[in-house]
Amino acid sequence: MREIFFSPFFGVALTVLAFWVGLKLQKKTGWAICSPLLIAIVLVCGVLLALDIPYEAYDQGGSLINLFLAPATACLAVSVYTKLDLLKRYWLPVLVGCTVGSLTSMGSVALLCRLFRLDEAMTASLLPKSVTTPIAVSIAEGHGGVPSITVVAVLFTGILGSILAPLLIRLFRVREPLAAGLAIGASSHAMGTSKALELGETEGAMSGLAIGVCGIVTVVVSLFL
Repeated sequence: MREIFFSPFFGVALTVLAFWVGLKLQKKTGWAICSPLLIAIVLVCGVLLALDIPYEAYDQGGSLINLFLAPATACLAVSVYTKLDLLKRYWLPVLVGCTVGSLTSMGSVALLCRLFRLDEAMTASLLPKSVTTPIAVSIAEGHGGVPSITVVAVLFTGILGSILAPLLIRLFRVREPLAAGLAIGASSHAMGTSKALELGETEGAMSGLAIGVCGIVTVVVSLFL
């Protein structure tokens, strides 16, 4: 019976079902904390622990879902293309905004790591937390960081950003869709962008653009660290 847990279909089915439950809970409650991704993580972990299923067994199917991460991220370019005229008009504010966002993110992490006396490996692992996972892991590995910690930091940042983004936009009365989208993408990468797409087409396009620009800026800045 337990052989079914080692089938790739089990990991895929469990992940899809958990995310579906998360979507239903979010629609029913309307609470920001009920992020489908967060709910899915909790449910998957709960099932694995309750049934004593090794992570390696689940990952045989879970890893198949990871194959869609790069194509899904690349698809964000479609929304950016639809707003190409807007990008041409505001290319300088976009570039400056993403650069400041990246520098602020990395600077605040470096300052807090120094304040709490974290070692160099931990600091290197946390510095690229606000860029997409492949770029963040590459930067962390290049500076002696721990990739697994980087992945967790990126994941936590994305979930937190997707939950808090609508609240912060209302709190600070950000009325310009372009500014809102850039802020979300610069701080919480692809997960935040999924929320930005719910807010509007312009927000989603600019958030997707911020992922790429902030990734490039972070890579360049990391060369001097």
